[in-house]
Amino acid sequence: MKNKALLFAFAAAMTLSFQACSLKEDTSSLSTPGNYFRKYSECQSVVNSCYIPIKSIYTYTYFLAVECVSDVMYCPSGTRDAQLDISPAVPRFGQTVWTQGYLGVQRCNYAIQGIEKCESLTDDQRIELLCEAKTLRALFYWHLTCFFGNVPFYFDDVNDQETLLKVAKLGRMDASATRDSCIVDLQSILPLAAQTRTSDNDGQRLGAACGWMILAKMAMWNQEWDLALDAISHIEEIYGDFSQYDYAENVMFRNKNTPESIFEIQHTYTQGGLTYTSNVAAVCMPTRKTSNGVTTFDGVEIPELGNQCTTWAAARPCVLFCQGLQTKKGQDIRKDYNMAWGYDGHEFSNVNTRPWMGPKFWCPDMQGTADGNNYKVFRYADALLMAAECYCEKNEDETALTYLNKTRNRAGIGDYNYRTHARLQEEIRNERARELFGEFQRKYDLVRWGTFYQLIKESTDYAARQENCCPCHEYYPIPDKEVVYSKYALDNKEYNKYGL
Repeated sequence: MKNKALLFAFAAAMTLSFQACSLKEDTSSLSTPGNYFRKYSECQSVVNSCYIPIKSIYTYTYFLAVECVSDVMYCPSGTRDAQLDISPAVPRFGQTVWTQGYLGVQRCNYAIQGIEKCESLTDDQRIELLCEAKTLRALFYWHLTCFFGNVPFYFDDVNDQETLLKVAKLGRMDASATRDSCIVDLQSILPLAAQTRTSDNDGQRLGAACGWMILAKMAMWNQEWDLALDAISHIEEIYGDFSQYDYAENVMFRNKNTPESIFEIQHTYTQGGLTYTSNVAAVCMPTRKTSNGVTTFDGVEIPELGNQCTTWAAARPCVLFCQGLQTKKGQDIRKDYNMAWGYDGHEFSNVNTRPWMGPKFWCPDMQGTADGNNYKVFRYADALLMAAECYCEKNEDETALTYLNKTRNRAGIGDYNYRTHARLQEEIRNERARELFGEFQRKYDLVRWGTFYQLIKESTDYAARQENCCPCHEYYPIPDKEVVYSKYALDNKEYNKYGL
């Protein structure tokens, strides 16, 4: 496995940019915990650097790869990830996730070792920083195992030749074992940290709430239902009564760091100033056209979107979603945020069979493709639906119904009419589609449930995606060049079975 980046040079007040390096590089001049981690501000600057790779993962291409390759959404994009046109030789966005995922792991490993050895920190400072760094490390491993399945695992700080060689020879480790290691690591720190909502933390830094969320998600992948429920119970204690969280306020991407959020991707945009943006809104808005000085979106004027944006080939809800799970005439209030059949009483021109993506994803006054919205990734509603699923898997259907009905009631569709255990399980999965539409997790759910390949092959929404899909596409391949760097300790046997 190629070693992406060891460590960094820092300015006195802020972190500078970092360069990737191969396993063959001389690392003798790099900063080490012994000569850098001398006080709180230095420790925090290292943790700051651990956030940077996350922003390179959460792009419109990641949206295509994990939402538009699912049962609820598709996108006829020229970006081949949306068509499942991927292989070890042409891994597409898989290379980015691999590179940035392991860059994040390495930075977190470095930060954790340095923080643990720093003698000038108070106990509270050490706990705060370790909670943040360990949560981030688990988040990177969650991405890597969800995206690639079995991947190399290590917690070592790569600061000498011996460790370098050890890491270089790592093959695929069972994903369940990787998740268990991360769970134990989180359990060592989360109970000690401040139990606060993410939106209550200065700068929306990740803390115990996000750590419990990742722990619960990893436990559910491993079918450790009681362990997941214990983690979710901590989230419930932090976030309290679900009815206090207004749906519209908390789900719109344009509304940043809302109370219900557990994890958001932070974006900023100031025209003519410093920016950090991505492009998801560009594939989530109706097609824009300007004629005779009038800007329309699929034939309708939408003043809030301005006249300077650029729209790309748009993601669209699948028929299963817009004509089955969340219909145009249904009572579910979420339909008017997830999907758009029209605007302000005017119907769009090209919505005969399916709508456009809804205002949940639109970016007002977007300049070009610079989407300055925050992206919602984990919300309290997600945790409650996870609890519903866990109780259902434990055959505690009455309690599962209680949690399921929390999101249904907020959406205005009333309690679920229980019939059988199997139908309850299906309804919980459908409710996750309705509540978490477009929030970067749907493909992961399908893979975790074992339904991904069947549902994509049965889909008639996008022929290219359907035709390309093979069972191996549950996970992305490890890029061929990473297999070579590892001296073939890594492999793509599942892809090889299908001649890819």
